[in-house]
Amino acid sequence: MEFLSDTVVLSRMQFALTAIFHMLWPVLSTGMAIYLVVIEGLWLKTRQRDYYLHARFWAKLYVLNFGIGVASGLPMEFQFGTNWAPFSEAVGDFFGSILGFEGAMAFMLEAGFLGIMLFGWDRVPPLMHWLATIMVAFGANLSTFWILTANSWLQTPAGGEFVAGKFIVSNYFQAILNPFMLNSFLHMFFATLETSLFVIGGISAWYILNRRHPEFFVRSLKVVLVIALIVAPLQIFIGHLSAEQVYHYQPSKLAAMEAQWETIPAGSSPAWSLVALPNNQEGRNQWEVKVPGMLSYLLELKPTLSEPVKGLKEWQPQDRPHMVGLIYYSFRIMSGIGVFLAGLMGFSLWRWLRGQLKAEAISNQKLMLWGWLFAAPLGYVAVECGWIVRCVGRQPWTVYGELRTADMATPLPAPEVLTSLLGFAGMYSLLFVGALYFGSRIIRKGPNLDLPLPLTISQDNLEPMQHQPDQRPVEAQQ
Repeated sequence: MEFLSDTVVLSRMQFALTAIFHMLWPVLSTGMAIYLVVIEGLWLKTRQRDYYLHARFWAKLYVLNFGIGVASGLPMEFQFGTNWAPFSEAVGDFFGSILGFEGAMAFMLEAGFLGIMLFGWDRVPPLMHWLATIMVAFGANLSTFWILTANSWLQTPAGGEFVAGKFIVSNYFQAILNPFMLNSFLHMFFATLETSLFVIGGISAWYILNRRHPEFFVRSLKVVLVIALIVAPLQIFIGHLSAEQVYHYQPSKLAAMEAQWETIPAGSSPAWSLVALPNNQEGRNQWEVKVPGMLSYLLELKPTLSEPVKGLKEWQPQDRPHMVGLIYYSFRIMSGIGVFLAGLMGFSLWRWLRGQLKAEAISNQKLMLWGWLFAAPLGYVAVECGWIVRCVGRQPWTVYGELRTADMATPLPAPEVLTSLLGFAGMYSLLFVGALYFGSRIIRKGPNLDLPLPLTISQDNLEPMQHQPDQRPVEAQQ
Protein backbone atom coordinates (compact mmCIF):
# COMPACT_ATOMS: atom_id res chain seq x y z
CA MET A 1 0.00 0.00 0.00
CA GLU A 2 2.13 2.79 -1.36
CA PHE A 3 -0.31 5.52 -0.31
CA LEU A 4 0.67 4.95 3.35
CA SER A 5 4.02 6.55 2.60
CA ASP A 6 2.65 9.37 0.42
CA THR A 7 2.19 12.58 2.42
CA VAL A 8 0.02 14.25 -0.23
CA VAL A 9 -2.38 11.31 -0.47
CA LEU A 10 -2.63 10.98 3.31
CA SER A 11 -3.25 14.71 3.73
CA ARG A 12 -5.97 14.55 1.09
CA MET A 13 -7.54 11.55 2.82
CA GLN A 14 -7.49 13.38 6.15
CA PHE A 15 -9.13 16.48 4.71
CA ALA A 16 -11.71 14.34 2.91
CA LEU A 17 -12.52 12.51 6.16
CA THR A 18 -12.96 15.70 8.18
CA ALA A 19 -14.95 17.43 5.42
CA ILE A 20 -17.32 14.51 4.77
CA PHE A 21 -17.99 14.03 8.48
CA HIS A 22 -18.35 17.72 9.28
CA MET A 23 -20.75 18.26 6.38
CA LEU A 24 -23.32 15.95 8.01
CA TRP A 25 -24.13 18.42 10.77
CA PRO A 26 -24.37 21.96 9.34
CA VAL A 27 -26.49 20.53 6.52
CA LEU A 28 -29.28 19.93 9.04
CA SER A 29 -28.69 22.91 11.32
CA THR A 30 -28.73 25.50 8.52
CA GLY A 31 -31.90 24.11 6.95
CA MET A 32 -33.69 23.33 10.20
CA ALA A 33 -33.06 26.87 11.44
CA ILE A 34 -35.21 28.15 8.56
CA TYR A 35 -37.91 25.62 9.45
CA LEU A 36 -37.83 26.87 13.06
CA VAL A 37 -38.29 30.44 11.83
CA VAL A 38 -41.35 29.33 9.83
CA ILE A 39 -42.88 27.24 12.61
CA GLU A 40 -42.38 29.94 15.26
CA GLY A 41 -43.78 32.55 12.90
CA LEU A 42 -46.88 30.38 12.43
CA TRP A 43 -47.24 30.16 16.20
CA LEU A 44 -47.07 33.94 16.61
CA LYS A 45 -49.58 34.45 13.80
CA THR A 46 -52.12 31.75 14.73
CA ARG A 47 -51.48 31.31 18.49
CA GLN A 48 -52.02 27.57 17.98
CA ARG A 49 -50.24 25.81 20.79
CA ASP A 50 -49.01 22.93 18.63
CA TYR A 51 -46.75 25.23 16.65
CA TYR A 52 -45.06 26.31 19.87
CA LEU A 53 -44.57 22.68 20.89
CA HIS A 54 -43.10 21.92 17.47
CA ALA A 55 -40.62 24.77 17.83
CA ARG A 56 -39.48 23.44 21.20
CA PHE A 57 -39.21 19.83 20.00
CA TRP A 58 -37.28 20.38 16.77
CA ALA A 59 -34.94 22.89 18.46
CA LYS A 60 -33.52 19.97 20.48
CA LEU A 61 -32.32 18.25 17.30
CA TYR A 62 -31.04 21.57 16.02
CA VAL A 63 -28.79 22.21 19.00
CA LEU A 64 -27.44 18.64 18.91
CA ASN A 65 -26.38 19.13 15.28
CA PHE A 66 -24.97 22.57 16.06
CA GLY A 67 -22.74 21.18 18.81
CA ILE A 68 -21.37 18.30 16.74
CA GLY A 69 -20.87 20.66 13.80
CA VAL A 70 -18.71 23.02 15.88
CA ALA A 71 -16.64 20.17 17.33
CA SER A 72 -16.00 18.60 13.92
CA GLY A 73 -15.51 21.83 11.96
CA LEU A 74 -12.62 23.40 13.85
CA PRO A 75 -10.05 20.70 12.91
CA MET A 76 -10.89 21.26 9.25
CA GLU A 77 -9.73 24.87 9.26
CA PHE A 78 -6.61 24.09 11.29
CA GLN A 79 -5.49 21.74 8.52
CA PHE A 80 -4.88 24.69 6.22
CA GLY A 81 -2.00 25.58 8.52
CA THR A 82 -0.81 22.10 9.42
CA ASN A 83 -1.23 20.01 6.27
CA TRP A 84 -1.61 22.67 3.57
CA ALA A 85 0.76 25.46 4.61
CA PRO A 86 2.06 26.24 1.06
CA PHE A 87 -1.55 26.61 -0.08
CA SER A 88 -2.32 28.99 2.80
CA GLU A 89 0.74 31.06 1.98
CA ALA A 90 -0.18 31.23 -1.70
CA VAL A 91 -3.84 32.28 -1.38
CA GLY A 92 -4.16 33.39 2.24
CA ASP A 93 -4.63 37.07 1.41
CA PHE A 94 -8.06 36.27 -0.01
CA PHE A 95 -8.98 32.73 1.04
CA GLY A 96 -7.95 33.26 4.66
CA SER A 97 -9.92 36.47 5.04
CA ILE A 98 -13.07 34.80 3.68
CA LEU A 99 -12.78 32.01 6.23
CA GLY A 100 -12.19 34.69 8.85
CA PHE A 101 -15.45 36.37 7.83
CA GLU A 102 -17.23 33.04 8.25
CA GLY A 103 -15.95 32.63 11.80
CA ALA A 104 -16.13 36.21 13.07
CA MET A 105 -19.24 37.31 11.23
CA ALA A 106 -21.48 34.30 10.61
CA PHE A 107 -20.62 31.80 13.34
CA MET A 108 -20.51 34.44 16.06
CA LEU A 109 -23.90 35.79 14.95
CA GLU A 110 -25.44 32.32 15.09
CA ALA A 111 -23.82 31.44 18.42
CA GLY A 112 -24.63 34.83 19.95
CA PHE A 113 -28.38 34.49 19.44
CA LEU A 114 -28.54 30.73 20.01
CA GLY A 115 -28.76 31.13 23.79
CA ILE A 116 -31.78 33.42 23.47
CA MET A 117 -33.45 31.01 21.05
CA LEU A 118 -32.98 28.05 23.37
CA PHE A 119 -33.39 29.58 26.83
CA GLY A 120 -35.17 32.86 26.28
CA TRP A 121 -38.77 31.64 26.00
CA ASP A 122 -39.68 32.92 29.49
CA ARG A 123 -37.21 35.80 29.47
CA VAL A 124 -37.85 37.89 26.36
CA PRO A 125 -41.01 38.99 24.51
CA PRO A 126 -42.27 36.65 21.76
CA LEU A 127 -41.25 38.93 18.91
CA MET A 128 -37.78 39.33 20.38
CA HIS A 129 -37.47 35.55 20.64
CA TRP A 130 -38.55 35.15 17.02
CA LEU A 131 -35.98 37.77 16.03
CA ALA A 132 -33.32 35.70 17.82
CA THR A 133 -34.42 32.61 15.87
CA ILE A 134 -34.22 34.60 12.63
CA MET A 135 -30.69 35.76 13.54
CA VAL A 136 -29.64 32.17 14.26
CA ALA A 137 -30.97 31.09 10.85
CA PHE A 138 -29.37 34.09 9.15
CA GLY A 139 -26.01 33.40 10.80
CA ALA A 140 -26.10 29.72 9.88
CA ASN A 141 -26.82 30.47 6.23
CA LEU A 142 -24.37 33.39 6.14
CA SER A 143 -21.77 30.80 7.14
CA THR A 144 -22.81 28.76 4.09
CA PHE A 145 -22.42 31.87 1.94
CA TRP A 146 -18.83 32.56 3.00
CA ILE A 147 -17.74 28.94 2.77
CA LEU A 148 -19.24 28.57 -0.69
CA THR A 149 -17.64 31.87 -1.72
CA ALA A 150 -14.23 30.56 -0.70
CA ASN A 151 -14.73 27.20 -2.39
CA SER A 152 -16.19 28.77 -5.54
CA TRP A 153 -13.11 30.95 -5.83
CA LEU A 154 -11.02 27.76 -5.89
CA GLN A 155 -13.14 26.59 -8.82
CA THR A 156 -13.12 29.88 -10.80
CA PRO A 157 -10.43 32.21 -9.39
CA ALA A 158 -11.07 35.88 -10.09
CA GLY A 159 -10.27 39.35 -8.77
CA GLY A 160 -6.50 39.25 -9.09
CA GLU A 161 -3.56 37.32 -10.44
CA PHE A 162 -0.87 34.92 -9.35
CA VAL A 163 2.56 36.48 -9.13
CA ALA A 164 5.44 34.11 -8.38
CA GLY A 165 2.97 31.55 -7.05
CA LYS A 166 1.13 33.96 -4.73
CA PHE A 167 -2.33 35.38 -5.38
CA ILE A 168 -2.41 39.18 -5.38
CA VAL A 169 -5.89 40.66 -4.94
CA SER A 170 -6.70 43.57 -7.24
CA ASN A 171 -10.50 43.61 -6.92
CA TYR A 172 -11.84 42.09 -3.72
CA PHE A 173 -15.50 42.20 -4.74
CA GLN A 174 -14.74 40.61 -8.09
CA ALA A 175 -13.01 37.79 -6.25
CA ILE A 176 -16.04 37.32 -4.00
CA LEU A 177 -18.44 37.52 -6.93
CA ASN A 178 -16.50 34.94 -8.96
CA PRO A 179 -18.45 33.13 -11.72
CA PHE A 180 -19.33 30.08 -9.59
CA MET A 181 -20.35 31.93 -6.42
CA LEU A 182 -24.06 32.66 -6.87
CA ASN A 183 -25.21 29.31 -8.25
CA SER A 184 -22.95 27.43 -5.84
CA PHE A 185 -24.41 29.22 -2.83
CA LEU A 186 -27.99 28.79 -4.02
CA HIS A 187 -27.42 25.10 -4.80
CA MET A 188 -26.05 24.49 -1.31
CA PHE A 189 -28.70 26.67 0.34
CA PHE A 190 -31.52 24.67 -1.23
CA ALA A 191 -29.65 21.41 -0.58
CA THR A 192 -29.45 22.05 3.17
CA LEU A 193 -33.08 23.19 3.30
CA GLU A 194 -34.35 20.24 1.26
CA THR A 195 -32.32 17.77 3.34
CA SER A 196 -33.70 19.24 6.57
CA LEU A 197 -37.27 19.17 5.27
CA PHE A 198 -37.10 15.49 4.38
CA VAL A 199 -35.42 14.64 7.70
CA ILE A 200 -38.23 16.41 9.57
CA GLY A 201 -40.79 14.78 7.28
CA GLY A 202 -39.18 11.37 7.71
CA ILE A 203 -39.20 11.62 11.51
CA SER A 204 -42.81 12.81 11.40
CA ALA A 205 -43.68 9.80 9.22
CA TRP A 206 -42.00 7.50 11.74
CA TYR A 207 -44.21 8.84 14.53
CA ILE A 208 -47.34 8.49 12.41
CA LEU A 209 -46.46 4.92 11.38
CA ASN A 210 -45.98 4.07 15.06
CA ARG A 211 -49.28 5.80 15.94
CA ARG A 212 -47.59 8.29 18.25
CA HIS A 213 -49.38 11.65 18.30
CA PRO A 214 -50.47 11.37 14.64
CA GLU A 215 -52.32 14.70 14.48
CA PHE A 216 -49.39 16.53 16.00
CA PHE A 217 -46.95 15.17 13.41
CA VAL A 218 -49.37 15.47 10.50
CA ARG A 219 -49.05 19.19 11.08
CA SER A 220 -45.26 19.16 10.79
CA LEU A 221 -45.47 16.94 7.71
CA LYS A 222 -47.85 19.38 6.03
CA VAL A 223 -45.62 22.37 6.80
CA VAL A 224 -42.66 20.48 5.35
CA LEU A 225 -44.66 19.57 2.26
CA VAL A 226 -45.68 23.17 1.58
CA ILE A 227 -42.06 24.36 1.77
CA ALA A 228 -40.80 21.39 -0.27
CA LEU A 229 -43.30 22.26 -2.98
CA ILE A 230 -41.14 25.32 -3.68
CA VAL A 231 -37.71 23.99 -2.73
CA ALA A 232 -37.56 20.62 -4.55
CA PRO A 233 -38.20 21.95 -8.10
CA LEU A 234 -35.97 24.98 -7.50
CA GLN A 235 -33.13 22.73 -6.40
CA ILE A 236 -33.31 20.75 -9.64
CA PHE A 237 -33.32 23.99 -11.67
CA ILE A 238 -30.34 25.47 -9.78
CA GLY A 239 -28.55 22.14 -10.17
CA HIS A 240 -29.02 22.38 -13.92
CA LEU A 241 -27.58 25.91 -13.93
CA SER A 242 -24.58 24.69 -11.92
CA ALA A 243 -23.97 21.89 -14.44
CA GLU A 244 -24.10 24.45 -17.25
CA GLN A 245 -21.39 26.45 -15.50
CA VAL A 246 -19.20 23.37 -15.21
CA TYR A 247 -19.74 22.84 -18.95
CA HIS A 248 -18.37 26.31 -19.71
CA TYR A 249 -15.75 26.86 -16.99
CA GLN A 250 -14.48 23.38 -16.04
CA PRO A 251 -14.70 21.15 -19.13
CA SER A 252 -12.37 18.49 -17.70
CA LYS A 253 -14.70 18.07 -14.71
CA LEU A 254 -17.71 17.76 -17.03
CA ALA A 255 -15.88 15.11 -19.04
CA ALA A 256 -15.29 13.14 -15.83
CA MET A 257 -18.91 13.60 -14.72
CA GLU A 258 -20.03 12.06 -18.03
CA ALA A 259 -17.11 9.60 -18.40
CA GLN A 260 -16.59 11.16 -21.82
CA TRP A 261 -13.18 10.24 -23.23
CA GLU A 262 -13.55 11.50 -26.80
CA THR A 263 -14.53 15.05 -27.80
CA ILE A 264 -18.09 15.55 -29.09
CA PRO A 265 -18.24 18.23 -31.82
CA ALA A 266 -20.67 21.14 -31.84
CA GLY A 267 -23.83 20.66 -33.86
CA SER A 268 -24.23 17.00 -32.90
CA SER A 269 -26.98 15.34 -30.85
CA PRO A 270 -24.97 13.03 -28.58
CA ALA A 271 -26.33 10.26 -26.42
CA TRP A 272 -26.22 10.56 -22.64
CA SER A 273 -24.45 7.87 -20.64
CA LEU A 274 -26.88 6.48 -18.08
CA VAL A 275 -24.54 3.91 -16.49
CA ALA A 276 -21.01 2.91 -17.45
CA LEU A 277 -17.82 1.28 -16.20
CA PRO A 278 -14.99 3.78 -16.73
CA ASN A 279 -11.46 2.42 -17.09
CA ASN A 280 -8.89 5.08 -16.16
CA GLN A 281 -5.89 3.02 -17.25
CA GLU A 282 -7.19 2.31 -20.75
CA GLY A 283 -8.94 5.68 -21.19
CA ARG A 284 -12.33 4.25 -22.16
CA ASN A 285 -15.56 2.83 -20.78
CA GLN A 286 -15.56 -0.95 -20.69
CA TRP A 287 -19.34 -0.86 -21.15
CA GLU A 288 -22.12 1.69 -20.94
CA VAL A 289 -25.84 2.17 -21.43
CA LYS A 290 -26.80 5.34 -23.32
CA VAL A 291 -29.96 7.36 -23.92
CA PRO A 292 -29.88 8.60 -27.55
CA GLY A 293 -29.82 12.37 -28.13
CA MET A 294 -30.18 13.24 -24.45
CA LEU A 295 -26.90 14.96 -23.56
CA SER A 296 -27.58 18.15 -25.53
CA TYR A 297 -30.93 18.57 -23.78
CA LEU A 298 -29.31 18.09 -20.36
CA LEU A 299 -26.56 20.61 -21.08
CA GLU A 300 -28.31 23.23 -23.20
CA LEU A 301 -32.01 22.28 -23.36
CA LYS A 302 -31.60 22.07 -27.14
CA PRO A 303 -31.56 19.18 -29.65
CA THR A 304 -27.98 19.93 -30.78
CA LEU A 305 -24.87 21.25 -29.05
CA SER A 306 -23.80 24.83 -29.70
CA GLU A 307 -20.34 24.11 -28.25
CA PRO A 308 -18.20 20.99 -28.29
CA VAL A 309 -18.03 18.74 -25.23
CA LYS A 310 -14.35 18.06 -24.69
CA GLY A 311 -13.31 14.51 -23.89
CA LEU A 312 -10.83 13.59 -21.18
CA LYS A 313 -8.22 12.73 -23.81
CA GLU A 314 -7.98 16.44 -24.67
CA TRP A 315 -5.80 16.80 -21.55
CA GLN A 316 -2.61 15.06 -20.58
CA PRO A 317 -3.15 12.39 -17.90
CA GLN A 318 -1.51 14.59 -15.26
CA ASP A 319 -3.89 17.48 -16.05
CA ARG A 320 -7.25 15.71 -15.77
CA PRO A 321 -9.26 14.06 -12.96
CA HIS A 322 -8.23 10.46 -12.30
CA MET A 323 -11.07 9.08 -10.18
CA VAL A 324 -13.53 9.16 -13.06
CA GLY A 325 -15.76 6.36 -11.77
CA LEU A 326 -16.20 8.07 -8.38
CA ILE A 327 -17.07 11.41 -10.00
CA TYR A 328 -19.35 9.79 -12.61
CA TYR A 329 -21.47 7.84 -10.12
CA SER A 330 -21.46 10.53 -7.41
CA PHE A 331 -23.04 12.90 -9.92
CA ARG A 332 -25.71 10.36 -10.89
CA ILE A 333 -26.53 9.46 -7.31
CA MET A 334 -26.90 13.14 -6.41
CA SER A 335 -29.11 13.85 -9.43
CA GLY A 336 -31.19 10.70 -8.94
CA ILE A 337 -31.89 11.57 -5.31
CA GLY A 338 -32.98 15.07 -6.31
CA VAL A 339 -35.48 13.65 -8.80
CA PHE A 340 -36.74 11.08 -6.29
CA LEU A 341 -37.33 13.70 -3.58
CA ALA A 342 -39.22 15.91 -6.03
CA GLY A 343 -41.31 12.89 -7.08
CA LEU A 344 -42.10 12.00 -3.47
CA MET A 345 -43.13 15.61 -2.85
CA GLY A 346 -45.45 15.47 -5.88
CA PHE A 347 -46.98 12.15 -4.82
CA SER A 348 -47.57 13.43 -1.27
CA LEU A 349 -49.19 16.59 -2.59
CA TRP A 350 -51.53 14.47 -4.73
CA ARG A 351 -52.54 12.42 -1.67
CA TRP A 352 -53.13 15.66 0.25
CA LEU A 353 -55.38 17.03 -2.48
CA ARG A 354 -57.31 13.75 -2.34
CA GLY A 355 -57.93 14.34 1.38
CA GLN A 356 -55.68 11.50 2.53
CA LEU A 357 -53.44 13.53 4.87
CA LYS A 358 -56.04 14.03 7.57
CA ALA A 359 -54.99 12.68 10.93
CA GLU A 360 -57.66 9.99 10.89
CA ALA A 361 -56.73 8.81 7.37
CA ILE A 362 -52.99 9.29 7.00
CA SER A 363 -52.08 6.09 8.82
CA ASN A 364 -53.49 4.21 5.81
CA GLN A 365 -50.97 5.92 3.50
CA LYS A 366 -48.20 3.50 4.39
CA LEU A 367 -46.47 3.64 1.00
CA MET A 368 -46.17 7.42 1.21
CA LEU A 369 -45.06 7.36 4.85
CA TRP A 370 -42.43 4.69 4.20
CA GLY A 371 -41.27 6.80 1.25
CA TRP A 372 -40.69 9.75 3.59
CA LEU A 373 -38.93 7.52 6.09
CA PHE A 374 -36.69 6.12 3.35
CA ALA A 375 -36.00 9.66 2.06
CA ALA A 376 -34.82 11.00 5.43
CA PRO A 377 -31.10 10.12 4.97
CA LEU A 378 -31.02 10.58 1.18
CA GLY A 379 -30.41 14.33 1.33
CA TYR A 380 -27.18 13.69 3.25
CA VAL A 381 -26.06 11.23 0.58
CA ALA A 382 -26.84 13.72 -2.19
CA VAL A 383 -24.93 16.54 -0.46
CA GLU A 384 -21.86 14.37 0.13
CA CYS A 385 -21.94 13.16 -3.48
CA GLY A 386 -22.25 16.75 -4.69
CA TRP A 387 -19.15 17.77 -2.76
CA ILE A 388 -17.25 14.76 -4.11
CA VAL A 389 -18.10 15.86 -7.66
CA ARG A 390 -17.19 19.46 -6.84
CA CYS A 391 -13.83 18.83 -5.16
CA VAL A 392 -12.56 15.54 -6.59
CA GLY A 393 -13.62 16.73 -10.05
CA ARG A 394 -11.44 19.83 -9.60
CA GLN A 395 -8.29 17.72 -9.27
CA PRO A 396 -5.39 17.76 -9.92
CA TRP A 397 -5.79 21.46 -9.06
CA THR A 398 -6.26 23.06 -5.66
CA VAL A 399 -7.00 26.35 -7.43
CA TYR A 400 -8.37 25.34 -10.81
CA GLY A 401 -5.78 25.81 -13.55
CA GLU A 402 -3.35 27.63 -11.24
CA LEU A 403 -2.05 25.62 -8.27
CA ARG A 404 -1.52 21.87 -8.26
CA THR A 405 -2.61 19.89 -5.22
CA ALA A 406 0.66 17.94 -5.20
CA ASP A 407 2.58 21.20 -4.67
CA MET A 408 0.33 22.59 -1.93
CA ALA A 409 0.77 19.95 0.79
CA THR A 410 3.05 20.56 3.76
CA PRO A 411 6.11 18.24 3.49
CA LEU A 412 5.36 16.39 6.71
CA PRO A 413 6.61 12.87 7.49
CA ALA A 414 4.00 10.40 6.25
CA PRO A 415 3.80 8.50 9.60
CA GLU A 416 2.81 11.72 11.38
CA VAL A 417 0.00 12.41 8.91
CA LEU A 418 -1.16 8.78 9.17
CA THR A 419 -1.24 9.08 12.97
CA SER A 420 -3.38 12.23 12.86
CA LEU A 421 -5.63 10.64 10.21
CA LEU A 422 -6.27 7.62 12.42
CA GLY A 423 -6.81 9.90 15.41
CA PHE A 424 -9.45 11.91 13.55
CA ALA A 425 -11.11 8.70 12.38
CA GLY A 426 -11.37 7.44 15.96
CA MET A 427 -12.56 10.75 17.38
CA TYR A 428 -15.18 11.25 14.67
CA SER A 429 -16.42 7.70 15.11
CA LEU A 430 -17.07 8.44 18.77
CA LEU A 431 -18.82 11.70 17.91
CA PHE A 432 -20.98 9.91 15.33
CA VAL A 433 -22.03 7.20 17.77
CA GLY A 434 -22.75 9.83 20.43
CA ALA A 435 -24.83 11.90 18.01
CA LEU A 436 -26.87 8.84 16.99
CA TYR A 437 -27.40 7.90 20.62
CA PHE A 438 -28.57 11.30 21.81
CA GLY A 439 -30.55 11.96 18.63
CA SER A 440 -32.39 8.65 18.98
CA ARG A 441 -33.11 9.46 22.63
CA ILE A 442 -34.72 12.75 21.63
CA ILE A 443 -36.82 11.03 18.99
CA ARG A 444 -37.83 8.08 21.16
CA LYS A 445 -38.86 10.38 23.97
CA GLY A 446 -40.89 12.55 21.62
CA PRO A 447 -42.35 16.03 22.21
CA ASN A 448 -43.46 17.21 25.63
CA LEU A 449 -47.12 17.98 24.94
CA ASP A 450 -47.63 19.20 28.52
CA LEU A 451 -45.01 21.92 28.21
CA PRO A 452 -46.47 25.20 29.52
CA LEU A 453 -46.56 28.23 27.30
CA PRO A 454 -43.99 30.99 27.92
CA LEU A 455 -44.74 33.34 30.79
CA THR A 456 -44.41 36.22 28.34
CA ILE A 457 -47.47 35.03 26.38
CA SER A 458 -51.00 35.97 27.32
CA GLN A 459 -53.26 32.95 27.72
CA ASP A 460 -56.15 34.78 26.05
CA ASN A 461 -57.33 33.72 22.60
CA LEU A 462 -55.07 30.68 22.45
CA GLU A 463 -56.40 27.74 20.48
CA PRO A 464 -56.47 24.61 22.66
CA MET A 465 -54.59 21.49 21.61
CA GLN A 466 -56.61 19.14 19.45
CA HIS A 467 -53.98 16.50 18.71
CA GLN A 468 -54.59 12.86 19.37
CA PRO A 469 -52.74 11.20 22.22
CA ASP A 470 -50.12 8.51 21.87
CA GLN A 471 -52.06 5.61 20.39
CA ARG A 472 -49.53 2.87 21.09
CA PRO A 473 -50.35 0.19 23.65
CA VAL A 474 -49.58 1.18 27.24
CA GLU A 475 -46.74 -1.37 27.38
CA ALA A 476 -45.05 0.26 24.38
CA GLN A 477 -45.40 3.75 25.85
CA GLN A 478 -43.71 2.58 29.03
